[in-house]
Amino acid sequence: MTDIDKAGTFTMGDRTVNRLGYGAMQLAGPGVFGPPRDHDAAIAVLRAAVARGVDHIDTSDFYGPHVTNRLIREALHPYPRELVLVTKIGAVRGDDKSWNPAFSPDQLARAVHDNLENLGLETLDVVNLRLMFDVHGPAEGPIEAPLSALAALQRQGLVRHIGLSNATAAQVAQARTMVEIVCVQNQYNIAHRDDDALIDSLAADGIAYVPFFPLGGFSPLQSRTLSDEAAKIGATPMQLALAWLLQRAPNILLIPGTASLAHLDENLAAADIVLSADSRAALDGIAAHG
Repeated sequence: MTDIDKAGTFTMGDRTVNRLGYGAMQLAGPGVFGPPRDHDAAIAVLRAAVARGVDHIDTSDFYGPHVTNRLIREALHPYPRELVLVTKIGAVRGDDKSWNPAFSPDQLARAVHDNLENLGLETLDVVNLRLMFDVHGPAEGPIEAPLSALAALQRQGLVRHIGLSNATAAQVAQARTMVEIVCVQNQYNIAHRDDDALIDSLAADGIAYVPFFPLGGFSPLQSRTLSDEAAKIGATPMQLALAWLLQRAPNILLIPGTASLAHLDENLAAADIVLSADSRAALDGIAAHG
């Protein structure tokens, strides 16, 4: 079995975690809505992830809604001392499965309390403010009011650390003048590299960067180069894409999600892969050439 300690560690705030984590979003039903297809399998995947050394899990109460947090509590509570649960707020789900912004102080407070209740916690380890000014990706927009509301919840002791999700570099810079930011969670993968400069600047300041959709999300990565390089070393393309991220920058923390035990083990095996200089150069060109 893979020793995921090979992936190394990184510190978020006052918590040091393995760089290979787990994202719980896929445990909810289709469209990240409703219960899982297989409840027992979802519980088994969560327990297996922790048993294999995963010590940080990404979740949100708007996954389901409420589904993934309740699964995490059922599977893992009382939580291992070293486990860090990272959640996010800033949206609510409509009955039509829509994702709707929820940035008022009352909505943010309700979201924090819902996360606390459904996870069975008194304090949330890390809360990412999910900026939904543009559902298609980061877009400039005002952050002072919602971030101030989240900071107030932090002062109440309900939130230990604050992060941002779906944020532009300018929003990250503004946020850092207001509160300590311990992580930024944006879309990034071997083919989608808009945040290259942001990752490097955050690395220089010791701030974690957590790519969501590290394997392409709802449209899995398709690249002949990726497939060819994976075949050379007997890995899957997805394993190689994760290994590339681990070796892209030391502050990158991975949260690949799956509802399958087999895929969980495949993802964690990325820790075993060491890229050659030639392979790294070929993979670096995917964003430009596909």
